[in-house]
Amino acid sequence: MRWEVRSEKPLFTDEWLDVRIADVELPDGRHLDHRLIRTRPGAGVVLLRDDQVLLLWRHRFITDSWGYEIPLGKLEPGEDPAAGAAREFEEETGWRPGPLEFLLRVEPTPGLYDGVHHIYRADAATRIGPPEDAIESERIEWVALASVPRLVADGKISSGTTLAALLYAMTQAAEARS
Repeated sequence: MRWEVRSEKPLFTDEWLDVRIADVELPDGRHLDHRLIRTRPGAGVVLLRDDQVLLLWRHRFITDSWGYEIPLGKLEPGEDPAAGAAREFEEETGWRPGPLEFLLRVEPTPGLYDGVHHIYRADAATRIGPPEDAIESERIEWVALASVPRLVADGKISSGTTLAALLYAMTQAAEARS
């Protein structure tokens, strides 16, 4: 069953998001006013080294929660996702990732917004200095990949994109060992 969008009207727009109301026609002919958010795509990197992953420990004021996240940020208009992922990673961690391999594409909340995150994997990086923007995280930490399931269970990893990226990377690593 496909829902058809008959029209969209902006409710609020700025450089970060575009909140809209859509007239959606349901398969049975009824119409629904549905709110949605449009955003620029984002990109991030999972850096794995010696069975560890480099993560940010940060506070999210919206949920008033602390947790580990992969470095990720919005792409500039027209920016190649791999280049944007490398740029964001370097800005947020102070590490320049080695060659990037596409890992996965995540749509964190497709029922509410059109955000897409392009996630890449790197197996090497060079420390170039402190992060460009020290307000991104409380700390940058190498975390044992084996501890990820426990961190998820303890609520210390709850970001949907981080969860998908780490669990997918762990699955790939397990398959490579088999």
